[in-house]
Amino acid sequence: MQGEQKYWFPAKRYGWGWGFPTTWQGLLVLGAYIALLAGGGAWLKADHSHGWFVLYAAALTAVLLLVCWLKGEPARWRWGNGN
Repeated sequence: MQGEQKYWFPAKRYGWGWGFPTTWQGLLVLGAYIALLAGGGAWLKADHSHGWFVLYAAALTAVLLLVCWLKGEPARWRWGNGN
């Protein structure tokens, strides 16, 4: 088991991308993303700044995708079992 890499985000069975996290680190990243998105929504809602919220959400999503890319299974198109 030494040297075996444990991915935080497994690849989806069908399509391209990652599924639900399988480690505590992945769950922590996803939880932080959701909390920051909700907190930012409540904070920016007071100013009625829809444009700023869209930029804020896009930046958070870009960071989440970067973490998935670095700590998840290699991304490729999948068609199910073994492909």
